[in-house]
Amino acid sequence: MKTTVTRLLPSALAMSVISALPVGSVHAAGFVEDAKVTLGLRNYYFNRNYLNGTDPVIRGERQGQAEGWTQSFILDARSGFTEGTVGFGLDVLGLYSIKLDGNRGAANTQLMPIHDDGQAADQFGRTAVAAKAKISKTELKVGEWFAVLPILRADDGRSLPQTFQGAQLTSNEIDGLTLYGGQFWKNSQRNDASREDMSFGGVEGDDFNFGGGEYRFNGNNTMVGVWHARLEDVYKQSYVQLTHSQPVGDWVLGANLGYVTGKEEGAAKAGKLDNKVYQGAFTAKTGNNTFTLAYQRLSGDTKFMRIDGASGGTLVNDGFTNSYDNPEERSWQIRHDYNFAGLGIPGLTLMNRYVSGDNATINGRENSEEWGRESELAYTIQEGNLKNLSIRWRNSDVRRDGTAQDIHENRLIINYPLSLL
Repeated sequence: MKTTVTRLLPSALAMSVISALPVGSVHAAGFVEDAKVTLGLRNYYFNRNYLNGTDPVIRGERQGQAEGWTQSFILDARSGFTEGTVGFGLDVLGLYSIKLDGNRGAANTQLMPIHDDGQAADQFGRTAVAAKAKISKTELKVGEWFAVLPILRADDGRSLPQTFQGAQLTSNEIDGLTLYGGQFWKNSQRNDASREDMSFGGVEGDDFNFGGGEYRFNGNNTMVGVWHARLEDVYKQSYVQLTHSQPVGDWVLGANLGYVTGKEEGAAKAGKLDNKVYQGAFTAKTGNNTFTLAYQRLSGDTKFMRIDGASGGTLVNDGFTNSYDNPEERSWQIRHDYNFAGLGIPGLTLMNRYVSGDNATINGRENSEEWGRESELAYTIQEGNLKNLSIRWRNSDVRRDGTAQDIHENRLIINYPLSLL
């Protein structure tokens, strides 16, 4: 339940941080000495062509393609903790993006906010601040940040990352066991400067409450995770995950198994909901090659439930352009990753994958099929003045039955992280 006390937590914790930092105090040493500040420079070009007459109509005009180009600045400042029984700290994200190119065709790039006239904004940004406190191996964080949890993953696939506003408690008091619990009440999507209520499919709920735990054992080769979340008055969802990694001779074999179930909750503002996901991804790595096979099966009348704008990365077949998360959809994936360090070019990698889905209900059409092919060629500079600068080229195709969009897409992403502290 939302309460005045909950809403006052960010201010109270921030004031505690400030009061714990008297000028020149030795207790503030860890706050500064353990601080890390980076400025990420992100240049993002996006081009999506719509094929077979499936392009969207915007203000009476067929779009044909979605194209945009932005330059973004991501300041990530994270303090350490003050000394003492209770340590206090502060994290700040400064997010700002400028449109370099992109007219009415930028509407579906999701690089920038879109005005009522269909034009992309020239610039946008926001600041996310989170106060934190730590006792032993338990940390409380209150404010706004880029939250990544199996049950709720912020999306960082465009100019600026998505952020959530809320409170989270994380505890590592027992070796191998991490416990999580908290509540988020506001959502800033990746192409939006505002903070909106948490929602699913455009239906606003109340707070998003969650709890979970992950236990790692067997030399950290095995992990079991259990999660539960509720978007109040909209949906409730549970997730169980098992991952394992096993060396076998010159190979390392891996498995990622998961089961998700979701139903309507409380006042059921989005109506009756029913979704289950059974999935598994299996990897085999040898030398500089990694091979992956994955299978994902949805059942029920509802697509995979996730907060609007959030990443679908919990699903094993989630990719750059599609998540294969329609009602009743079955999908499988084959993937190959290669590290060119084996050919004497460290920092250069190549990924190719193919995903095929069937039995899906897409735009109301049952038994629909779809497929996608995605490639990523990436290079990270290993030394010199431009060390850690990365360049990624992503090339994708998606084809679907019926009126769903067929697309051919290219993205060029340049990231340069500057360490300021």
